[in-house]
Amino acid sequence: MNTNGGFSLLIFALPLLLLGWLFFTQNKRMKQMRDFSSSLNVGDRIVTSSGIYGTVKHLDEASAWLEIAEGTTIRVDRRAIAMKQTDTASEGVSGTAASTPSTDVAPDDAPGNTPDSQQNGQ
Repeated sequence: MNTNGGFSLLIFALPLLLLGWLFFTQNKRMKQMRDFSSSLNVGDRIVTSSGIYGTVKHLDEASAWLEIAEGTTIRVDRRAIAMKQTDTASEGVSGTAASTPSTDVAPDDAPGNTPDSQQNGQ
């Protein structure tokens, strides 16, 4: 009669173990983000979570002022800073692969052609 006792215990324990694991990983992730945010310094080159590249010009408790272009400074929440720029990320923008023109552009997709400028045989 008591053959379902072990199965019932397993059904009850698995969701509890899953919730415990989720809380543990969430706390670990939050600690990593706090450590990263506290390690930011003025002059660090960073990338925001929305993909904006910039240099930290000023920091306070909740905000960071980023220079995104010469003379252009924006204020963002410190939590929006996703990572520090690495040398490989900046090489992708100014490296040789980005500066060489591509020859795979179809005539219809060439710069300057808009959908309205195509004649479509008319």
